[in-house]
Amino acid sequence: MTTASDSGDTPARGPVQFASAASTELVGAQGRTIIADAVVAKIAGIATREISGVFDVGGGTARVVGALRDRIPGARVNHGQGVAVEVGEKQAAIDIGIVAEYGVALHELAAGIRRNVIAAVERMTGLEVTEVDITVFDVVMFDEAGQSTEPDQRPRVQ
Repeated sequence: MTTASDSGDTPARGPVQFASAASTELVGAQGRTIIADAVVAKIAGIATREISGVFDVGGGTARVVGALRDRIPGARVNHGQGVAVEVGEKQAAIDIGIVAEYGVALHELAAGIRRNVIAAVERMTGLEVTEVDITVFDVVMFDEAGQSTEPDQRPRVQ
């Protein structure tokens, strides 16, 4: 493969350049790419969980179902839990429900989630994210030992 040298010389043929996610064509002359809602929801869920201050994703019902799923041996983690999406040919809109850690500035947490989700979805799918709506369902407090004061929803024994 031909690459540019450190001296700044431009090769006749260089490495393949990838277009930015926003300019990637999902519909073109050679066909179209369809990205399922579940894929966008999973990407958004993972990107949300990456942000410090997010205790969990999903409201009460989604968290209860997730806790029940966790009790089943070999069950897969649902990264799209608590995330609803609408995906079109070129755009996506995302709704995320979270449980935040007490003491975190919720408006800053939402802004951080929004930035991370938009960047991840646009980079990985090429879809333009038109909006990311965030609902904070609850705030979790921790004791001095760093343990959640919320009732544990996980099984006591494994």
